[in-house]
Amino acid sequence: MTKKYIFVVGGVMSGVGKGISASSMGKILQHAGYSVSAVKIDPYVNIDAGTMNPVEHGETFVLSDGYETDQDMGNYERFLDRTLTRDSYMTTGSIYQQVINRERSLGYDGKTVSVVPHVPLAVIDQIKRTSKKQNAEITIIEIGGTVGEYENILFLEAARMMKRENPDDVAVVLVSYLPIPSTLGEMKSKPTQQAIRLLQESGVFPDIIIGRAERSMDKPRKEKIAAASMLHSEDIISAPNLDSIYDIPKHFQDEGLDSRLLKKLKLKKKSNKQAKLSQLNWKKFVKSSKQQKNMVNIAIVGKYFNTGDFVLSDAYVSVIEALKYAGYSQNIQVNMTWISAGNFENKTLKLSVLKKYDGILVPGGFGNNGIDGKDMVIGYARKNKIPFLGICLGMQRAAVEFAQNVCGLKNAESDEQNIKNSLPMITIMTDQVSKIADGKMGGTMRLGSCDAVLKRGSLARKIYGTDIISERHRHRYELNPEYVDVLEKNGMIISGYSPDGLLPEIIELDKKLHPFFIAVQFHPELQSRPLTSHPLFDAFVKASFN
Repeated sequence: MTKKYIFVVGGVMSGVGKGISASSMGKILQHAGYSVSAVKIDPYVNIDAGTMNPVEHGETFVLSDGYETDQDMGNYERFLDRTLTRDSYMTTGSIYQQVINRERSLGYDGKTVSVVPHVPLAVIDQIKRTSKKQNAEITIIEIGGTVGEYENILFLEAARMMKRENPDDVAVVLVSYLPIPSTLGEMKSKPTQQAIRLLQESGVFPDIIIGRAERSMDKPRKEKIAAASMLHSEDIISAPNLDSIYDIPKHFQDEGLDSRLLKKLKLKKKSNKQAKLSQLNWKKFVKSSKQQKNMVNIAIVGKYFNTGDFVLSDAYVSVIEALKYAGYSQNIQVNMTWISAGNFENKTLKLSVLKKYDGILVPGGFGNNGIDGKDMVIGYARKNKIPFLGICLGMQRAAVEFAQNVCGLKNAESDEQNIKNSLPMITIMTDQVSKIADGKMGGTMRLGSCDAVLKRGSLARKIYGTDIISERHRHRYELNPEYVDVLEKNGMIISGYSPDGLLPEIIELDKKLHPFFIAVQFHPELQSRPLTSHPLFDAFVKASFN
């Protein structure tokens, strides 16, 4: 069939669920029998999301092929249950880089290269290339930010050009916020009407408008928005706050969004076993997410929670979702508390507060902030035999804490946190030295899927049930193999190595020392899906419950 495309753009304000709306659209179109893929466009000049501060932008989601992307790519992989590639992500910087590189290699045959049309054409080329590689019948393209922003003009121009070329193959969905001011008590549609006008001024006319709000949109509001956009009221979809983001696909179906989208694209629902099975499995998953009879309390102690007077959990969204899936699969409700590691350093919190938690998770991060607090928390979990899971930096600090306080290596440290330390327990990878010296920091870490070989009889081997695993990485530093012997003599087990036997990937404590203490250099959360929870998180939640 002819390839179809749906552009999703935002109005009024960001952060209202445009990515989740796009992911949910993809899910209901899968339920309608179609192969769906996704593309995320970020309007930043950054080439990728790897150099962005997680406090400002949320987590960096690493794809299997090693590309560092926006957290919405994680939503797409989780909702669509498919592995995406670097072609599915672009930024202003990456597109300009493509155009400039092509011009430098005479790819334009001596033509004058202009912002329009050559930049939008590069965007279109990548979108179509992605659709073909993913073998997708429908590709959903989310444009980050909101309409009216200068940064988005060229991406909206790409949507306009594609719509003009094949109007029946392209649909545009505007996701806009409808505030309900407390002093008025009335849902206001005027900001959305303004967003519609701004979108129309760019030459793009929405086919569907999704109205995000605290409550459901009533008929008068739908009719006002329809009149402002030259659409029928059936094309205005209400998207109120729901108990869970995983309820959204069903809500969109109830609102008729799947039928409206297919009609705009001149398509009909398919009836096949795969679509029915997909819908049935999703229904079972959503049902299981609401019926946990048991409960565990997990503390996530990280570096990137505080942003001014507010708390941003988006820096660890994949970890949070992975814990949820592990709970759902075992009929256990996972109650999470987000704690800034720095609170233990400045005495805002006492370590004794951790007594009330059934499990402690220390996720990844970079730099020095909160390091002492993380070490204190890891030591507390170790001494008090609280189930512990460390990820990336969490593994590195677990090794340092054990070396300092169990092995007697008081000067053990990480080269990242203290380059002058006398015992480099954590050291920079050999291939990273020249990259840092040359200032090549973006996209140069150990990135993407790498294999690891697990030690027979270890906790890791028991959890995974296989000898070889593949997990996604994002780091420059590794546990120094020179100190493996002293760690193992004191009860720490190196239970996972790179296939060449050089890089320690998993550490754990002997069960005589701790019932469940395991830490990994990679990011298992990036491969956890709603219908297939990750075994490492399953084991951690189970240990915390027991």
